[in-house]
Amino acid sequence: MSERNVQAIRHMVIFTLKHVPGSAEAEKFLADGRTILTSIPTVSNFGVYSQVSAKNDFDYGFSMDFASQADYDFYNEHPSHVAFVKERWELEVERFLEIDFQIKE
Repeated sequence: MSERNVQAIRHMVIFTLKHVPGSAEAEKFLADGRTILTSIPTVSNFGVYSQVSAKNDFDYGFSMDFASQADYDFYNEHPSHVAFVKERWELEVERFLEIDFQIKE
């Protein structure tokens, strides 16, 4: 196994929804995202965030950790993630930025 495969990864996406911030639709998207994505076995330390800084114009964020690249790949290919992206993300997210970091211990 390569060094890359044993390093933990923090996966983050910051995004703006097509829904009004704080609306029932936005809150449902965030809640459903938490429920669906945390059901995937390799996801840990899942967080849902709301933007408070005037320096950034994205409204929300999701963050999660993976123990390895293999765990991250499993998540990316998992049917629940694929369905969430196709059925919710692509329809409800206006724009986003995805960031993946190797976690330094």
